[in-house]
Parts: sequence; C-alpha cells; structure tokens
Amino acid sequence: QCLSLLDEVDPDGIVITKRGKPVAKLIPFASDSANLIGSLKGKLEIKGEIFSTGLDWNAER
Repeated sequence: QCLSLLDEVDPDGIVITKRGKPVAKLIPFASDSANLIGSLKGKLEIKGEIFSTGLDWNAER
C-alpha cells in the first residue's frame, strides 16, 4: 500500500498522520535542483568594468 501512495505524491506532498495527528510530510524528491548550479553559464554578458565605480578615490592618489 505504501508504494502505491508514492506513485500518487503530488508536488505539495502527503501529510502522514498517526491517530489523526500529523507526524511527517512526504514530498517528492527534486532532482532538478542539482542542475541549478551552472544553469546560467554562457547566458550572461558583462559589459564594462564591474569592479570599478568610475570615480577616483583619495586612497588611489
């Protein structure tokens, strides 16, 4: 019976109860999150100097 419930888990998950009181929440495993790192590689373009304010500081003189 447990395996059949796993096939029906919706994105919000299933609340597991014991004697009518919630004790745990079963949520689907999100394997996509591991692919998030590096997913924007090659999609951004840096224009100009990103480490400069364009102003002279007294410390630079």
